[in-house]
Amino acid sequence: MPIKVYDLAKELGITNTEALSLLSRLGIKRLNPTSDLDDGTAERVRVAYANAEDTSGVNGTGGSNGSHTAVPAVSSKTASPTTTPSGGSDIEVPVNVSIKELAERLGINASEIQKILMGMGVLAGLNQRLAPDAVSRIGQKLGRTIRVQSEQTTEKAATTPPPTSKGTPERKPGGKNVAVEGGKAPTMVARPPVVTIMGHVDHGKTTLLDALRKTSVVEGEAGGITQHIGAYQVEHEGQRITFLDTPGHAAFSAMRARGAQVTDIIVLVVAANDSVMPQTEEAIHLAQEAGVPMVVAVNKIDLPDANPDRVLTDLTIHNVMPEAYGGDVQTVNISAKAQEGLSDLLDTIILVSEAMVEPKADPHAPAQGTIIEAKLERGRGPVATVLVQQGNLKQGDVVVVGSHYGKVRTMTDDRGKPLKKAGPSTPVEIVGLGGVPEPGDKLEIAKNEKEARSIAQQRGSDQREQRLSQTNRTTLESLYMQLIKGPTKELNLVIKGDVQGTVQAVRDAVVELGNDEVRVRVLDTGVGPISDNDVLIASSDKDAEEKNSMIVGFNVGIASGVDKRAEQEHVQIKTFSVIYQLIDAVTEALVDLLDPVYEEAELGKAEVRALFKLPGGRAIAGCYVLNGLIRRNAKARLYRGKELLYTGDIDTLKRFKEDAREVAADYECGLTLRGWNDIQEGDTIECFEMRELPREL
Repeated sequence: MPIKVYDLAKELGITNTEALSLLSRLGIKRLNPTSDLDDGTAERVRVAYANAEDTSGVNGTGGSNGSHTAVPAVSSKTASPTTTPSGGSDIEVPVNVSIKELAERLGINASEIQKILMGMGVLAGLNQRLAPDAVSRIGQKLGRTIRVQSEQTTEKAATTPPPTSKGTPERKPGGKNVAVEGGKAPTMVARPPVVTIMGHVDHGKTTLLDALRKTSVVEGEAGGITQHIGAYQVEHEGQRITFLDTPGHAAFSAMRARGAQVTDIIVLVVAANDSVMPQTEEAIHLAQEAGVPMVVAVNKIDLPDANPDRVLTDLTIHNVMPEAYGGDVQTVNISAKAQEGLSDLLDTIILVSEAMVEPKADPHAPAQGTIIEAKLERGRGPVATVLVQQGNLKQGDVVVVGSHYGKVRTMTDDRGKPLKKAGPSTPVEIVGLGGVPEPGDKLEIAKNEKEARSIAQQRGSDQREQRLSQTNRTTLESLYMQLIKGPTKELNLVIKGDVQGTVQAVRDAVVELGNDEVRVRVLDTGVGPISDNDVLIASSDKDAEEKNSMIVGFNVGIASGVDKRAEQEHVQIKTFSVIYQLIDAVTEALVDLLDPVYEEAELGKAEVRALFKLPGGRAIAGCYVLNGLIRRNAKARLYRGKELLYTGDIDTLKRFKEDAREVAADYECGLTLRGWNDIQEGDTIECFEMRELPREL
């Protein structure tokens, strides 16, 4: 009966990395922890392990002594770091050095190291980490001696700042405050992996998370499209996994990018009936740029038109090589709606975490975290979702977050349960900050409120100076272009939203709209309902008759009496619950500001066959309509032969003695031209009109 590599590793009491290393030395390569082994191969591994254990071979150093181990280790008995080949030169590298870093230190191309690893049966990316024994083996192949620093030395060098006075926090550039515990080496322990779910809109990301949490997240989203980032924890076989759910709509690119910055593993959800789509490609690029391992969840396999094989083929076009095609990317077929394959997906996430990431953190370090989302709630004030990354965040801690500070008054988990303390990889909601921070802001512990206030004020001052410098930066080139093209019309916009991340995403989306003629000018942004102050800001910098100011709200209400004030100030207020409807409304408002563009449309042609003179010299032309039609108040050109004599308007139009709106071909009519009486028999009159063309950005 087949057995998976990770099950055999558990049986032998070794890590997945060590099991893969042992298989590689037995000539069985290109495997991963989820690969199946037949009975004969499994028995060979058991025998080889028993023999290696007798000689202290495979269980000596292994590959589990450092974080982010991604490449199987080679036994220290077979490749000693102290071996010095002739002609080699010594270098020293930290524990778990990446392939890219090792190549830089050796002064060679990283592809040479990758080729050596391929010869060892290992496919590895540039950012993957190397176990000490694998580093030694690479050194042997290159004829170089590579010494690996001890783990304690590396961690101390990487995490311990220069000594300061007793117990005083060290102030780093930019106003950040990092508490230093003098001389105490960090204690790195395993933490839950942080997994970001990404993919194209409507491919089932939130439905998947909903199925994993066994709650209804997606039902609360307008149109079934996720509008915010959510952070949640699930437990599988006694192990916790932290999930970040990111929106799939194109307007939330920045929010997805922030998710990739804090994640250990990316789960790429691809619908089996749609395959790779634009946001799928974007998520792939984010994962590749961040060097984050990826697991592909092929969703909606229960649909009649599902084609999982097509998904795997399309992924290879974007340099994602599934395991089924000999690559190293795990793929799992699931149906989030039917709750099929979810256990396999969680197993795969845990395996990738153990084999490729080994996430660790120091629970005794001063608490640090990243803001995932922030909002303003009535009765609670600013509420921030924080992903704790180091240390333990405790109720009562004084924290600095961007240009805001405060004391953690209350703290709850993702299900609303009150917490007194939250460790690494735990998402929590905190209340107590003095303002609404930006998603992506770092949370840090301060010694006391006085110090926190000082740091926050300095950061706020720096941010204001930076904004002013950007606003006032006008180049000669931009002035010259403005003189040539004329002034650019502006749509003054105030953006209000329920959470800070959405406000930022909306702002990023609308400022990209416009062209050389019109553009969006964001006057202010904020969290909470639309108020009188927003109307005041929107109407403060405009000509009231232009009606070029708008307040857009996303998932927020309008305070009492604000509608009437906005009408008096000629300010439009529009609220939305779906992002693309908001963007469409702003686009439409910009189009309304564009100057009209007209094109000439020919209506018809008539020949003058009789001429009637009225007292005062006014001439009435008796005409026969040759083609098309002649319309009253339309434009007209008068030709005598090929010579153009007049361009103007048709003043009156009659059929017999009755006024006519228009006269069609093959009928007779009488007409006068506004301000022109020099008409003769045989002249030709062309009738046309100027039609306004629809404008687009």
